[in-house]
Amino acid sequence: MTFAAASSLALTLALCAAVPLQAQTATSSAATVPSLEQIFRAEPYRGDNAKDADFSHSGRYLAYLWSPFGEPGTDLWVHDTKTGKTTRVTSPQIMAAFEAPEDMARFEKKLKQRQDEYAERQAREVAQQAYLRGEKVDLSQWESAQIEVLKKELAEKKAKDDAQKAADKAEADAEKQAMAALEARRAGKPEPAAAPASAASAADRKEGKKDDKDKELWELRDELKKKLARDKLKPGDLYPGPAQFVWAHKADELVFQYRGGLYRWVVGDRAPTPLVATQRELRTVAYTADDSGFVFMDETRVLRLNFRQAGVQVVNRELIHPDDEQKKYRIAETTISEDGRWMALVAKAPLKGADDKPAAPGRQVEIMNYSERWATAKKVNREVSDDKRTERPLALYIRAVPVGAETPRKQPAPVFVNGGGDVWFEMSDVAWAKDGSHYAFTTWERDKELLRVYLGTTACAQLAACGEAAKPEMILERRGDVGHEVVNVLKPRFTPDGKTLVLTLDETGWRQPYAIDVATRALRPLLKGEFEAHQVVGFTADSKSLFVLANQGDSAAMNVLRVDMASGATQAVGAAGEYHRSATVSEDGRWVAANAGNWARRPELKLLAADGKAKAEARTLTDSSDKALAGLPLLQPERFHYTNRHGDRIEAYVFKPAGWQASDKRPAIVYVYGGPLNDRHIVEVDSFQNTAYLFGQYMAAKHGYVTVAVDPRGHSNYGRKFGDANWERAGEPQAEDLEDLARLLPAQYGVDASRIGLNGWSFGGFQTQYTMYTRPDVFAAGIAGAGPTEWENYNSWYSGRTIGKATDRTKPVLRKYSLLPLAKGLKHPLMLVHGMQDPNVLYQDTVNVYRELLDSGKESLVELFLDPDGVHAMGGVVKPAGWHRKYEAFWLQHLGRATR
Repeated sequence: MTFAAASSLALTLALCAAVPLQAQTATSSAATVPSLEQIFRAEPYRGDNAKDADFSHSGRYLAYLWSPFGEPGTDLWVHDTKTGKTTRVTSPQIMAAFEAPEDMARFEKKLKQRQDEYAERQAREVAQQAYLRGEKVDLSQWESAQIEVLKKELAEKKAKDDAQKAADKAEADAEKQAMAALEARRAGKPEPAAAPASAASAADRKEGKKDDKDKELWELRDELKKKLARDKLKPGDLYPGPAQFVWAHKADELVFQYRGGLYRWVVGDRAPTPLVATQRELRTVAYTADDSGFVFMDETRVLRLNFRQAGVQVVNRELIHPDDEQKKYRIAETTISEDGRWMALVAKAPLKGADDKPAAPGRQVEIMNYSERWATAKKVNREVSDDKRTERPLALYIRAVPVGAETPRKQPAPVFVNGGGDVWFEMSDVAWAKDGSHYAFTTWERDKELLRVYLGTTACAQLAACGEAAKPEMILERRGDVGHEVVNVLKPRFTPDGKTLVLTLDETGWRQPYAIDVATRALRPLLKGEFEAHQVVGFTADSKSLFVLANQGDSAAMNVLRVDMASGATQAVGAAGEYHRSATVSEDGRWVAANAGNWARRPELKLLAADGKAKAEARTLTDSSDKALAGLPLLQPERFHYTNRHGDRIEAYVFKPAGWQASDKRPAIVYVYGGPLNDRHIVEVDSFQNTAYLFGQYMAAKHGYVTVAVDPRGHSNYGRKFGDANWERAGEPQAEDLEDLARLLPAQYGVDASRIGLNGWSFGGFQTQYTMYTRPDVFAAGIAGAGPTEWENYNSWYSGRTIGKATDRTKPVLRKYSLLPLAKGLKHPLMLVHGMQDPNVLYQDTVNVYRELLDSGKESLVELFLDPDGVHAMGGVVKPAGWHRKYEAFWLQHLGRATR
């Protein structure tokens, strides 16, 4: 399920409390179990992983964006693979040389504010629990302190305003006296005496002080609420660090983008050099072919500068439309070939309605905000399956990049067009061969279930005589049965020699790389086997091997495989049992960099020898965690799998409490997600998901529960059979697998069959409800978070490729998968959890199923737990510690305490 980063599966990244755990044995006593306030600490124990790692052309230097724990933004670092030295290219101190002092002061002020907010929130959490234990705690101390600060600020503001008023009045009185004197002189009369100073201002100030003193507490609270809203941290409040960088083609230097400016850094320089400073949103593109200049973009234009000359040149001049041109295309995207000679322009035109006027925007729905005295509504986009599509007409142009100040060439005709309208059309980025001789792209028409691959040449793209020869050739077509998740990863890439086009296909039920011979158009698989390998990350310089991320041999881990393109032989580059993410390969094929780790070793950026032999040389380049994490005694899970009723292998992990025996009859909690999510699932060796992992180990250690996280059919990265399992039977395959799991837990994992709970978020919230309604005797209680209960109201991009075909624009064809008619089957307690301002899975989904439950007489079985300010991952007034404290109370109430 796409549910974006807000899905429960992605909570590890989206919520601040996601922390990786130290490997521990299951012998910890309850007395040493960290509290929920410690586990879900206000300040995250872990910072961000390194991102956008990329090697210089020579392969000697690795650049990446990252900042140590606690520091804002992501700075630019460069590691020398030869010497092992790492250079920090940017920092707040270095970039202060290019910033206004006021901006740097604001960054510093806001960073302190963030630190203070973390400290206050943590203190509040701890104090609240102390208060509930009966300790004497002043819970109003933080508000009182804030009000005192506010009163001081209000008094200072009033004094300043009064002083300004007095100055203005004095100036006005002086001007009046001067004018009166001037009139008197002109009339030959004596000048009038100056009026005595008015005492009214002093009286007003005295009265004002009395008003401030007598201001009601509730008025001050209103003022405080406004102040907190004004001061709330926004994305631009903290020092961001560079956003992008690009290496030169030959030289060991790079250009990076930072806050509307471009900066150049050459290896060995002490500081970067500014190139361009604007207030526009800039994006780095590439160096010119000879490294004498740089190409960059603003909103739509591609611009070029020369390091030795002043001025900037527009490279992709806007499209010219004759008066009789029907489609007024505007450039939307530009991709330049590595040799700098060619560019692909993707252009789009306005979508016209029946009256030839621009089409109206798509559907919008209202989300209510209850934070003010009166409720207000905001609108969010929501395209559902019975909405007509509003795809804009698209055209692809291939142009030569102008050389120097040459005379502009005549605009060529587009090489590919799509009329847009009520169609579902997707197009990949355009890929270029290294020498610019060929380009390729893929298209997907969902309504037709039609996948196509196009290959074009630049041999005569600018010559009018070429005619149709300039258009790309369709070299591969698949209609139907291509796998619902192939399109997201189908990104064509040329080998360095330009002779082979590599892309991901699902020809046999697994997403794996395939090669198309550019000369013969022959297609062949590069890998075979029942595993996923859909992320191609690079090639060796001789084009004989490629590198791909694959879960070969372990579905819970992804390793970097070096694949011989002739034989298909594979060689693991990284350490076994680790999950490698965001991998990149040096152009010479000697080095690989990836964020890698597992439950015992926290994920960090690692430098790996690409031949897969010198694992001892693997270097860890980052340290992203708070040192306090090492002192947090937490458990490590045990992986297991079972076979479902259809013979499928289902992966899971379990936390067993201290003193566990197979003969026990303990309560258990099962965590499920169950939906496809591109390349993610729950059982991953480096995933420290908030509820499945962190809360799961807590319930095992603190209360003696057996807690399980499971990946039933429906998940991604287990092949097409799993990823497509929901098609036209949403929830049923998962419910079967969960029922099979519940049957084996008592015999194999010391669980009381009558005390098993089920929990899930997002698709898992839907799945929990579906299972509780359709198999009411399997699970004793359930917690369902932010689940889509009416698929006809979810976004059509996801539901139309996951749940069922949605091509009928006249009626909501996905209504048959609604949970509302099933809700009457509930027999056991169910808690529904939702953020009331969720723009993803609308809060109305929970309201509507809640209504059905009440109408079915389930009042005693169902309860609501809501975050009034929360979105899909919550994040409003409900914090992770309190969130899971609510879960803890629910499970203890309905599943009881552990007995052996």
